[in-house]
Amino acid sequence: MGRDVPALVFTRDDRRRYRNKMQDCLDTFALMLREARFESERPQVGLEIELNLVDGAAEPAMRSTDVLEAIADPAWSSELGRFNLEINIPPRRLTAGGPDAWEQEIRDALNHAEERAAQVGAHLAMVGILPTLRQKDVGEAALSENPRYRLLNEQVFAARGEDLRIAVDGVDRLRTYADTITPEAACTSTQFHLQVSPDEFAGYWNAAQAIAGVQVALAANSPFLFGKELWRETRIPLFEQATDTRPEEIKVQGVRPRVWFGERWITSVFDLFEENLRYFPALLPLCDDQDPRETLEGGDIPELAELTLHNGTIYRWNRPVYAVAHDRPHLRVENRVLPAGPTVADVLANGAFYYGLTRALVEEERPVWSRMSFAAAEDNLHTAARHGIDALLYWPGMGEVPAAELVLRRLLPLAHRGLEWSGMDAQWREPLLGIIEQRCVTGRNGAVWQSEMFHRIDATARVTRHEALRRMTRQYIDYMHLNAPAHTWPVD
Repeated sequence: MGRDVPALVFTRDDRRRYRNKMQDCLDTFALMLREARFESERPQVGLEIELNLVDGAAEPAMRSTDVLEAIADPAWSSELGRFNLEINIPPRRLTAGGPDAWEQEIRDALNHAEERAAQVGAHLAMVGILPTLRQKDVGEAALSENPRYRLLNEQVFAARGEDLRIAVDGVDRLRTYADTITPEAACTSTQFHLQVSPDEFAGYWNAAQAIAGVQVALAANSPFLFGKELWRETRIPLFEQATDTRPEEIKVQGVRPRVWFGERWITSVFDLFEENLRYFPALLPLCDDQDPRETLEGGDIPELAELTLHNGTIYRWNRPVYAVAHDRPHLRVENRVLPAGPTVADVLANGAFYYGLTRALVEEERPVWSRMSFAAAEDNLHTAARHGIDALLYWPGMGEVPAAELVLRRLLPLAHRGLEWSGMDAQWREPLLGIIEQRCVTGRNGAVWQSEMFHRIDATARVTRHEALRRMTRQYIDYMHLNAPAHTWPVD
């Protein structure tokens, strides 16, 4: 939900008009699908990275406004928390210039931002959850100054009617309550975008859902929250709970959550937008002046503003995206399951694995989603979030197997094949997928390193738990800047 919105109080009439306008948008979208009006000749990929801001001691720095002013680049934007930023990397063809050029572009952008942030006393940290973050850091004062987030906060609690409950049982046990949605800001992610044609959308979305658990197992990087060691990818349960508009009584009735894996394989992108309207009340019922049907019949492309704004307040792990660029509409799958970091090299390896594997799975004669229940895919996601690279995951024809074994034996060759079909030469894909291979061989990723490094400091230095987390985080940031993949990081 990247659109700025004013501070408002919504009326019953606002909600009625918004619902009607969303239906108009959905009907127009269906017509556009039937008439094949979408850009698909030059498919592109895209990348968004959310980052944390820290001070010189690796503690959260509530300086997003100052840092954005210092960076002065429209590619950067605010996020939910005052200790968050997001960069939107320009879209490109997957093979354009090669991965080295993409990596250099991203590193240059991050290094420039780091230099500017340092001028105002802040630094960037690319990690799923900042290990030094404490509960006192996610109160209302930490909420972004952008009015859209304050309005969203008001609407979530108006719908819920009570404080949010956050409960995660991992290595340690967390039970707490929050009176704002700011704990969601603890979750910083990497979001991969893939532009696809309407005819291919269902296959790519289904493939992304099928491998979500594998992605999280490989890339887990969020083991700590509020000083407690929880799941390897604590970001998953935290995000699910920190935006939950349902009180307990509504949950037990089976009402769907705003952070949603989904409930079935799809046959069309239309299925997802239709579910959005059918199942989810609007949080931000802001009507646009444009009439979508009149715009389309007049020869222009409608923005479908109400449909897209509503879609941005439903947090699917793989989200459908409708957008208009250069007067042409297109569709994207936005893959949202992965944490930020640890390094740009790791991020691009994760991207290569995702893009290659989904391409290969879509091309299979008997697709994986015809042989795997949707519930099994969802179970894989939460098992992977809990156990990381040590998770046992289900895969058709193999049963429950260690995630690393599944990747090495079955999925990594498919990812190579998919990238080859996409036009990526071996000299480009092998270094990227080699990082994935070595994570599996060593059993190490960002979450494993964080946990091991913390426990080493905790066992050998006579310091508080928070000080051990702070020292670990400072070391993490040093290694992050070196850009060596996390499986190579020493624990010393």
